[in-house]
Amino acid sequence: MGKRVRISNEILNSFGTWIVTAGMDTAQYSRNPILLYMHRRGEVIGYLKDIQVENGEVTAEPMFDEASELSVRAKKQFEFGSLRMVSACVDILELSEDPKLLKPGQTRPTITKSKLVEVSIVDVGSNDDALALTHNGARLELGKDGSNPLPMINNIKKQENMDLSKLALQLGLPATATEQEVEAKIAELKTAKQEADTLRQERDTLNLAAITKAVETGVAEKRIPADKKDHFISLGKKIGLEELQSTIAAMNPVVKVSATLSRTGDTPAGDRAYTKLSEVPEDKLATMRKDDRETYIKLFKAEYGFAPEFED
Repeated sequence: MGKRVRISNEILNSFGTWIVTAGMDTAQYSRNPILLYMHRRGEVIGYLKDIQVENGEVTAEPMFDEASELSVRAKKQFEFGSLRMVSACVDILELSEDPKLLKPGQTRPTITKSKLVEVSIVDVGSNDDALALTHNGARLELGKDGSNPLPMINNIKKQENMDLSKLALQLGLPATATEQEVEAKIAELKTAKQEADTLRQERDTLNLAAITKAVETGVAEKRIPADKKDHFISLGKKIGLEELQSTIAAMNPVVKVSATLSRTGDTPAGDRAYTKLSEVPEDKLATMRKDDRETYIKLFKAEYGFAPEFED
């Protein structure tokens, strides 16, 4: 017994439909079970024998006549295994939208009655695209590049129309808008979004520059410690430029002890203006002597009546 091949089965094909095996008429083909090469008329390479219709499949055994170089080559490749599948050309006789005959993902009516026209050895036969159909006298090829004349299942067509109308209304278009009008509107909105994103990025860049400048000004005015610069920039991103500027403006500049000691009318609570050296706390005296000699000399003279001497 030779190799058997599957001519047809009941899987969902790439046209969105499937063929009921019991409804396929193989009687006429069985009278002349010609085997072609790649569905090409005139390129007969043999015939099929022992055609069987059972278990949801149509199977048979290819026989090569070896009457041509093509047949000899096809036989050798079939025996070797580089050619291993066949493709059926099926004429559609009857379609059905009976829910009982619909499979998950099906979009076209079920082919309930058909007629087997011819069978070919093909180079690519392990997928649905190798199945050839004829409908109303027109020869069709299943596949992404072929046309699909089979009608859409009514419920699916209605659902698609409803979905399109709903989408059109959401886009601000009339419910009667065409698919092209909907696509054009979507493209318009995408363009507007891209422009808005660009403007937002530019605005964020300018805002960050303004925040950074405000913080750097605060550092220069000694309102913000230099090591806190990054912290205040992050704060500005959270609270905004205006609030950041108000916060920085409310912060008092950091001043030297000498500056605090020399102030009189605007001395903050807890500080005081010293009139002589003995009034200066011990912990501030050394700092004053080192960092603010002018004030130290002034207070020293007020205390002792003469200027102190320094060893440089």
